[in-house]
Amino acid sequence: GSDCEAMKHLVSASDLTRDEIAFLMELASRLKAHPEAYADRLEGRTLGLIFEKPSTRTWASFHAGMSELGGDSLYFGPQDIALGKREETRDVARVLSSYLAGFVLRTFAHRTITEFARYSRRPVINGLSDLSHPCQALTDLFTVREHWGAENLRKVKVAFVGDGNNVLHSLLLVFAKMGLAFSYATPKAHEPKASVVRKARELARRSKAKITASHTPREAVRGAQVVYTDVWVSMGEEKEGPVKKKAFRGFQVNRKLLRGAAREACVMHCLPAHRGEEISDEVMEGKHSLIFEQAANRLTVGKAILLYLMTSLG
Repeated sequence: GSDCEAMKHLVSASDLTRDEIAFLMELASRLKAHPEAYADRLEGRTLGLIFEKPSTRTWASFHAGMSELGGDSLYFGPQDIALGKREETRDVARVLSSYLAGFVLRTFAHRTITEFARYSRRPVINGLSDLSHPCQALTDLFTVREHWGAENLRKVKVAFVGDGNNVLHSLLLVFAKMGLAFSYATPKAHEPKASVVRKARELARRSKAKITASHTPREAVRGAQVVYTDVWVSMGEEKEGPVKKKAFRGFQVNRKLLRGAAREACVMHCLPAHRGEEISDEVMEGKHSLIFEQAANRLTVGKAILLYLMTSLG
């Protein structure tokens, strides 16, 4: 789009329309098949990676993705900027967006990203906040689509077993918007935010998706083609670890749980994984695991997001 159009950001999965998500999926497919066709699209541009917490996949995939598109990236770690402490977020956003062509932010508070986006003159991508992880959920949709075929998406039931965290929030929004059947099981004390569930149910009404909530993993995975889990204790929650682990007894994705899923069920996990806690080593290394394909797709989908936000594609 031209500069006079509204600035496009990806702060939450709900920022994208259904058509935009479909376009991103197509673009990602093309990028994966013909990366060389896009090798100079972002030449001369630099992406800012502003990370308040550690990252493996998000940092590596956006850094490599930018480089594969002919651009460059600059990393600011927790010590480099300290948004809102050393300097106000809005000031950093205004200054850095006069040097850089776009940003990926990984923060604790979601409002840090919304404030940065409000003052930035360049696109801002949420690389994870305490509320959401849209790049992950878009990659997961891409992985499911690639594995089961775009034409079969509406026949796929996805089940999430674990913590009502940022990943579940984004999966709910993306899958509801695209019309997939989605069921999830969390312990009572660890349900996803009610406001996100409300929004997802509203999207599901429009797309005719079916969302089912429960507190029983066995119920959630019944007949599911995809069984998804994530760590029980997220970054920054280490102090609550022992208490949380108790609440998640019986929530491990293992062979026994998978017996209740569809016969050809695949297992997904956004990583990092704590083997022996939320997932068994056997399942993670087994033939049903899509986990490492899913992780590899973060690069392709990250590149699609960069191209979509930073050029006139779409």
